[in-house]
Amino acid sequence: MKVRIGIALGSAGVPGEFSAAVDELERAGVDSLWLPEMVYGPLVEPFIGMAYALSRTTKLKVGTGVSVLPGRHPVLVAKQLASLAGLAPARVLPVFGLRPARRNERDLFPVPPGQRATVFDESLQLLRRLLREDTVSFSGEFFTVEGASVGPLPAKPLDIWLGGTAPGALERVGRLADGWLASLITPEEAGAGRRAIEAAAAAAGREVEPDHYGISLAVAAEGIPAELIAAVRERRPDADPASLVAASWPDARRMIEAYVAEGLSKFVVRPAGPLPSADRFLGQFVSEMMPLQTA
Repeated sequence: MKVRIGIALGSAGVPGEFSAAVDELERAGVDSLWLPEMVYGPLVEPFIGMAYALSRTTKLKVGTGVSVLPGRHPVLVAKQLASLAGLAPARVLPVFGLRPARRNERDLFPVPPGQRATVFDESLQLLRRLLREDTVSFSGEFFTVEGASVGPLPAKPLDIWLGGTAPGALERVGRLADGWLASLITPEEAGAGRRAIEAAAAAAGREVEPDHYGISLAVAAEGIPAELIAAVRERRPDADPASLVAASWPDARRMIEAYVAEGLSKFVVRPAGPLPSADRFLGQFVSEMMPLQTA
């Protein structure tokens, strides 16, 4: 498996700092940049950020980590992704999730009450077909299209990854997706999640490629901030935050090695809190994380 480690910019992913950060990632040879979904906040919108970052670079891959699909029309999403993939071949890495992480943003992605998971499944099915077939006719419960085409398709079909760690989310990855990007789970839980996805894929008569399993890992250079500890405890009251967040760069190396032992090979390293110096965080990432990648 090829171990690859990308980066999220955290508080440096704002318009005033984004250009310089993207340029530095390209110069440093960083594998990938990941843009989270945050509507109520200063961070660059992920699809706009992908287009901008891809236009400034020739090697850097750019992904969403994680964007919401239910509440967006899958035909429009397919058009955006096909356009990006045509402009920057092999450098577009979309990852989708069920709902926004922030509760106050959930109304911004409306779906019929109680139908979010069902809408997600149907959206994924239509999205995947649009990115793989020249012309698509589809009649579902929520979406109907006749002879739809989003333009020239990528030479290699664009992979669609999903987030999520609930049993239903793992089953969905195995049944419909091309990869998995988890967060806030231990290495042991990640290994169990991979096995659940493999079982779901086998039951659906398909396979998720062995190196398409990853995790987003928060790294605190000098101890885990109290705000993040509180947020982790709210989301995972059953777990010790120190088992889910790296408290230092040596801790991040140890955790990545443990995840690799459980079958994960793709990583998104993100700051655990606001960055007093984006340059320092990037420099530490380059020296501490990039040597862990394999040929």
